[in-house]
Amino acid sequence: MVKIVDPSAELIECTGGSYGAMLELIGLAAVNCYKEESALDEAGSYERVCKSIIRRGHESVLEHASITVRIICDRGVSHELVRHRIGAYSQESTRYCNYSSGKFGGEITVIKPSWLGDGVYSLSGAFKDEEYVQYHTDLAWLEAMQYSERTYNFLIKSGWKPEQARTVLPNSLKTEIIVTFNIRQWRWVLSQRTSQNPRAHPQMREIMDIVHAKLKQEFPIFFTELPNKKGETFEK
Repeated sequence: MVKIVDPSAELIECTGGSYGAMLELIGLAAVNCYKEESALDEAGSYERVCKSIIRRGHESVLEHASITVRIICDRGVSHELVRHRIGAYSQESTRYCNYSSGKFGGEITVIKPSWLGDGVYSLSGAFKDEEYVQYHTDLAWLEAMQYSERTYNFLIKSGWKPEQARTVLPNSLKTEIIVTFNIRQWRWVLSQRTSQNPRAHPQMREIMDIVHAKLKQEFPIFFTELPNKKGETFEK
């Protein structure tokens, strides 16, 4: 039976191991450019310096610090994500992961599309007229996932290698990808891929909104304001 999960994200690591270390590193880099070391003499000065350089658009110093995040999404979203440069990516491999094995419970795991209704989890029961189309389109998606799983397992059982059988796996297949960007790149990626950009794919907006919320909570100075398409900053 196909396993259906929601997308998620987890913060793994940041430069220096702490928010304070990142502020200090970026603050030092910023004052070095202007030889204004006295700006760091008072308490809270690193925060003030970092806020100032972001407001002024001096974002090159943000490239000295990086953040690593584990993202669980579908393969379609991951294909869009890895287009961003410069970044480091380590992704679950469909060449070497055999989803028909006991390690994976003999089943594939897929990401629930953000527009899918709840009716897909219940294949029986009465529905109102307005729910009819939603139910049957959801069911068509589920049946496609189940067919992919059955075909994949049949091909493996018939002697195909995972790298061959993966050709029948769907775009909805769950993947785990560990992503590292420097802070400047994270700010740009989030500005382009969150719900603030209605042209971004809905599933990309869904997962990037999760990532943005986590980064904003952990590193508010860097992620409360993001650049817009003109390179200006806005507060979200």
